[in-house]
Amino acid sequence: MGGPRASTRYDGARRDRRASTSAWQARRTPLTAALLSARGLSRRFGDRVALAPTDLDVLGGEAVALIGPNGAGKSTLLALLAGALDPSQGQVDHAAGAVKIGWVPQRPALYSRLSPLENLELFARLEGVAEPGAEARRLLELVELPAGKEPAGRLSVGNQQRLNLAIALLGRPEVLLLDEPTAALDPRQRRRLWEIAGDVRGRGGAVAFATQNLEELERFATRVAVLLAGELVFEGAIADYRADPKAQVFA
Repeated sequence: MGGPRASTRYDGARRDRRASTSAWQARRTPLTAALLSARGLSRRFGDRVALAPTDLDVLGGEAVALIGPNGAGKSTLLALLAGALDPSQGQVDHAAGAVKIGWVPQRPALYSRLSPLENLELFARLEGVAEPGAEARRLLELVELPAGKEPAGRLSVGNQQRLNLAIALLGRPEVLLLDEPTAALDPRQRRRLWEIAGDVRGRGGAVAFATQNLEELERFATRVAVLLAGELVFEGAIADYRADPKAQVFA
């Protein structure tokens, strides 16, 4: 059914994907000092330990993948790093005293009655952006989202996630924190998201993302942190992750 032409087409696509992966992983400045550092960071919700005391550095120029099953503590760790959640213990240290963070939670955080443009203009004003209207339009174009008047609450889940990303990019963050960022996106939108994330890394910033997509882990991560039941059980380079059977939580 497929025949030689189909096989050739498949092999070509596979080579293109490998080349794209290598280019993305190589597209970075040399690793710099930690932009964010978790030190003994933990969070409890009543008697439940969502995250046990954890140490983790996020270095400039890298992409850290947080993996683990549902309830492992990935979202909690990202929210703590973003400052969206207060720790029960420990702290998050910033390089040079302050680092601009872009935070994309799993559930879009936006005003459902406002249009995408109005959402971005409002958040731009709250961020103190000099020209909120111009910046809002720039970001809509960057994430390839139309500047219509439809309220954000009526957008598709994927388009809400694109707006969520645009909001996170206000102020040109040094660190981009992404929680299951591509779950609702189509293939074209996924490629665009990783291009944008690559730009953050390319200017010396860092990306940390939670995912259960092993293809994205292999293609885009330079370092892997594995969480199980709220504990960090493995942390290392992607090559070390591939070689360590204990890290294969989805095997």
